[in-house]
Amino acid sequence: MSEVDVIKKSPQPYSTADLSAAFKQLGLTAGMCVLVHSSLSKIGYVPGGPIAVIQALMDVLTPDGTLVMPTHSGDLSDPTGWENPPIPKAWHQTVRDIMPAFDPILTPTRGMGAIPESFRTWPHVLRSSHPQLSFAAWGKNAEFVTANHSFDHSLGDASPLARVYDLDGYVLLLGVGHGNNTSLHLAEYRANCRKKVKIGMPIVENGRRRWAEFDDIEIDEDCFPELGKDFEASHPINIGQVGLAESRLFAQKTAVDFAVDWLKNKA
Repeated sequence: MSEVDVIKKSPQPYSTADLSAAFKQLGLTAGMCVLVHSSLSKIGYVPGGPIAVIQALMDVLTPDGTLVMPTHSGDLSDPTGWENPPIPKAWHQTVRDIMPAFDPILTPTRGMGAIPESFRTWPHVLRSSHPQLSFAAWGKNAEFVTANHSFDHSLGDASPLARVYDLDGYVLLLGVGHGNNTSLHLAEYRANCRKKVKIGMPIVENGRRRWAEFDDIEIDEDCFPELGKDFEASHPINIGQVGLAESRLFAQKTAVDFAVDWLKNKA
């Protein structure tokens, strides 16, 4: 959606104070650990854009809380599976050979939206080391969330998703649905219901860049909207407006545990 379209659909500009009030009304509180998935355009016109949204979240959580966002860079992957867009097959090996390795400071997000892309460079934000599926975090438990992110089983029990689970954290879907809820991937690993695969990506090892392969599973979010609908039908969650964005706040552990059983029953 263009900025012109966002302005046209907005009844007013939404300030940092407006957003902070909306986050509190939704249930965010100081000291909370929350994993945020977001769409800036769905909120409406926000002067300052992603910076204002991040400031509002931090103001509510305070430094005693922990703010987490996905900062994935899926383009640092094997081009064999690329579809949006694909590249010629004859290029595949060349691309694997020359693709720069992941750098937590320099590597941009891909397809995550403006809010995570701004968040990853914010002062005192830490980013996990996974070349494709990193997460960034700020606040009291940022180091705990982002440390020791395994290259194998990238969204499993050695990932930031599991550390949010350990902290009894929450998920905030800010203008997006359960199709964007990465915490449900943690349930895929725990349900042991997916095909095992190898994933390739460029890494730095002993100061040198190389292409490497790691053990993982074939994650699949196609069922997540249905899974999320069933979760909401059986578990009360907080639903409210942040600007124009319909948003959802719920306990991550409750959602993951439900999803494990749901996926096992569907297998």
